[in-house]
Amino acid sequence: MIELGKLQKLIIVKIEHHGAYLGETQDAGPEDRILLPSKQIPEGSGVGDEVRVFIYRDSKDRLIATTVQPKVLLHGVALLKVSQVTKIGAFLDWGLEKDLLLPFHEQTKKVKEGEDVLVALYVDKSSRLAATMKLYPYLRQDPPYQIGDTVKGTVYQLAPNFGVFISVDNMYSGMIPKREALNNVHPGDVLELRVTNVKEDGKLDLSAHKKAYQQMDEDAEAVLGLIHDEYDGVLPFDDKADPEKIREVFGLSKAAFKRAVGKLYKERKITFENGEIREV
Repeated sequence: MIELGKLQKLIIVKIEHHGAYLGETQDAGPEDRILLPSKQIPEGSGVGDEVRVFIYRDSKDRLIATTVQPKVLLHGVALLKVSQVTKIGAFLDWGLEKDLLLPFHEQTKKVKEGEDVLVALYVDKSSRLAATMKLYPYLRQDPPYQIGDTVKGTVYQLAPNFGVFISVDNMYSGMIPKREALNNVHPGDVLELRVTNVKEDGKLDLSAHKKAYQQMDEDAEAVLGLIHDEYDGVLPFDDKADPEKIREVFGLSKAAFKRAVGKLYKERKITFENGEIREV
């Protein structure tokens, strides 16, 4: 079966001036053949020879073969450059003459010309190849990582009820859970992350924070700097404040905030007075 979006080995059944007709077998009938344009025919090839081709649709929406391998295959994930933005969506350079459509409804953020975006290749309802930034169904769940490993991941979708969805190494399925989620992250951001859990189904739980004892120094410095710069040395709440307020102001969990201000207090850099934190 000739399959859209995949690399296949087919046999040259017939050669004409405009190209070669390919089939799965030498005796494939006209309805089971697909055209390989003449400029794509490997030099020296003849009837009966096998060629490795990619199947897609041309500008007239006809199935066609090419010996050029695109930058992404069906259900694969790749970083592609936006070549044009139009009224129907963005077009991506994927290495073939006809650019790949990224429809607006498959974008997790607005994309701009010249931008690199992480996408997966799928077949839409009209049996055409298209791109999507909604990667969850296309990421692998057989990661080679262990708890404690440091990895690089690309943010591809934000889900307020769950957390931040991450494509690890543009290949594996990961998530920063809601309790660990960072403020001010956006689809397309590349983060250095720590693996905190490898689930039974192969999905990764991730954290942008280091282990507590390593992270505490950085958090303490950031908290003190914000109190000094944004609040003139007097924070109008202390470590008993609502967790959401702490996260909104500092981007930290309540536990991380308590560790940071506890360290600052021990170092006598802050004091607690009447529900406020004061810089010394």
